[in-house]
Amino acid sequence: MTEVSDLADRVRDGDLRLHELEDHVDADTATAVRRRLVEAQSGASLDEVGSYTFPATAAESAIENMVGAIQVPMGVAGPVTVNGAAAEGDHYLPIATTEGALLASVNRGCSVLNAAGGASARVTKSGMTRAPVFRVADVVEAEALVSWVRDNEEELREAAEATTSHGELLDVTPYVVGNSVYLRFRYDTKDAMGMNMATIATGEACDVVEEHTDASLVALSGNLCADKKPAAVNAVEGRGRSVTADVTVPRDVVEDRLHTTPEAVAELNTRKNLVGSAKAASLGFNAHVANVVAAMFLATGQDEAQVVEGANAITTADVTEDGDLYCSVSIASLEVGTVGGGTKLPTQSEGLDVLGYAGGGDPAGSNADALAECITTGALAGELSLLSALASRHLSSAHQDLGR
Repeated sequence: MTEVSDLADRVRDGDLRLHELEDHVDADTATAVRRRLVEAQSGASLDEVGSYTFPATAAESAIENMVGAIQVPMGVAGPVTVNGAAAEGDHYLPIATTEGALLASVNRGCSVLNAAGGASARVTKSGMTRAPVFRVADVVEAEALVSWVRDNEEELREAAEATTSHGELLDVTPYVVGNSVYLRFRYDTKDAMGMNMATIATGEACDVVEEHTDASLVALSGNLCADKKPAAVNAVEGRGRSVTADVTVPRDVVEDRLHTTPEAVAELNTRKNLVGSAKAASLGFNAHVANVVAAMFLATGQDEAQVVEGANAITTADVTEDGDLYCSVSIASLEVGTVGGGTKLPTQSEGLDVLGYAGGGDPAGSNADALAECITTGALAGELSLLSALASRHLSSAHQDLGR
């Protein structure tokens, strides 16, 4: 502990900065020094935060100035049958949350999906985007830049793909606003979520644009990507993976297990998720898709801020000709990966292991597709359960019964 105290004194004296500690000691000691400093300054005790089980080196690519780790309770829902193109069979869904009753609700939805033979799930579109913004003199130069990009997309592809052994540039879509030109690059990033991959590759392509045109790069991200914020472009064009899960639940299952009727669920979905969301000008036409997306993001090491895009979902419900309940969840922009980022943390890697999709897939991209299908199936289970609780007027009593 003398070493920790001495280093803490050096930081206080200005001889060292917090981020320089790893240059002098191992990562766990550096973490302890920072914890000591924060405790002294704030008066808080960080004993629990300091009780983490993985080596601090495992988090080096995930965080800076580490002082420890927080713990979020993780449970599992299911197993649930996923009839996907990439995810097949029965899966426990890892869910990390502090919201009581969430897992119980999703678990109920999973049992209903199983009674209906499982959920079908498909990734319908894939591509991570980055959209730099360029300044031009006027609309004449803007049109010239757009024409050049369309004629030279292969040159841009060569420059972008030279930065990565995995990513592929799928297309470049120009948008003109006055003397600003946005180029929305879209990449196949395989099993990586791919935000960093897309950024680095786009940077190289931007150098080519500036070399051959009169355009000047203003920002590598011009917010038409659009990352970590509500955006209609993602709802329409997609970002990451666009994925849908659906199921047809027999009438007797709806009545016996969900204590309501297909007609009641369908009407509620229309008035709440569709009309109510439209009146609110919401980009999310669903009940609580963000709940499952966030909980499974935390459990599997995804970028939690991208829950914003992951909640960009539409839930539909209809009564079939046979009187059964058809229900679907379509998530337009689910940004997930099974390699890189937080997926390398030991506990989050175990969450992916629960699903069976940790690391790179064969073929490349199949594990991330499977993860997207599992998350969307979980979201479908959550929607079925909550909509039914509302239709049967059991929502408040369920929370009361569970004491939360």
